Amino acid sequence: MKRDITSNIISSILILVLMIFVPIFIIKSIPAKANGKDEVLEPKEENKDILLKGKDIIRVNITKENRIEEVQIEEYVKSVVSGEMLVTFDDEALKAQAIAARTYIASKRLRPCDIANGGDVCDTTHCQVYISKNERFEKWGSNAEEYWSKISNAVDDTKGMVLSYNNELVLYPQFFSTSSGMTENAVDVFSSSVPYLVSTESKGEEIAPKFKSEFPFSITEFVNKINDKYPDASITPENLKDNIEVLSRSEAGGIKELRIGKIKAKGLDFRLTLGLTSTNFQYTINENEIIFKCKGYGHGVGMSQWGANVMANNGSNYKEILTHYYTGVDITNLVFKE
Repeated sequence: MKRDITSNIISSILILVLMIFVPIFIIKSIPAKANGKDEVLEPKEENKDILLKGKDIIRVNITKENRIEEVQIEEYVKSVVSGEMLVTFDDEALKAQAIAARTYIASKRLRPCDIANGGDVCDTTHCQVYISKNERFEKWGSNAEEYWSKISNAVDDTKGMVLSYNNELVLYPQFFSTSSGMTENAVDVFSSSVPYLVSTESKGEEIAPKFKSEFPFSITEFVNKINDKYPDASITPENLKDNIEVLSRSEAGGIKELRIGKIKAKGLDFRLTLGLTSTNFQYTINENEIIFKCKGYGHGVGMSQWGANVMANNGSNYKEILTHYYTGVDITNLVFKE
């Protein structure tokens, strides 16, 4: 009888053990599902800080005065944001611009501007526009305190943040004014492929003042400009109509290459030669003029500033804006180490 009781107790214990531990083992052995697919979910490695040697001081070449000015990086970013983006833009767009500008100057600490005369960066559009606080206050007038406070808040809220890709600093945080509805692939504009600078949709920019622009040239003026830039083109007012031809466009609509007389020209070089607002253009030729109709303003690569503001007005935050325009990037902390 005792043996039967003991046997029953042992059997009950074994059943309880099987009921508790076997399901646990089975559950642990089932792959987790992500996006409806069977795959093992592993914790994502945390972004590493981006380390830069030296102090958090930026050396800016003030080109008009041919001198180097030393500026603390966060104050530098405030001045750049005030020069690069309209202060009337949404706070989230300003924050996105601050991170892009900070990333750019960090990259220049690694690869200084070649016309900065010993500085890290110049103060023109060759790098990014830097306008001192005093100069900005003079231009803003009575609204200066309010405007500077708005920009300062956007920069302070993103203090130390930069863009990274695969845990390395983004070296080409390109940005520009206005897209034609899509941004450009870096390879189509600069002839170099950059994984985070790929074409993406950019809606709602028709409201931008330079979304569309028109540039008329007299036939003689155009021919002279082209022959000065491309002496081998050999075009004349008489043969022009048969000697300008678009050879290729990007998926965003920008002209990659065109034929002018006897030469082939890159769309970007052609645009800069004529002072056009973008490479996304059509043209018409009549007896007296050649007229270019452009869409967008700027090189078209990276973050569209007007597009960023449209996204912000539609509820997107700065992280969503940046990861939309820079494919596959993370936002990481910048740390200076002496």
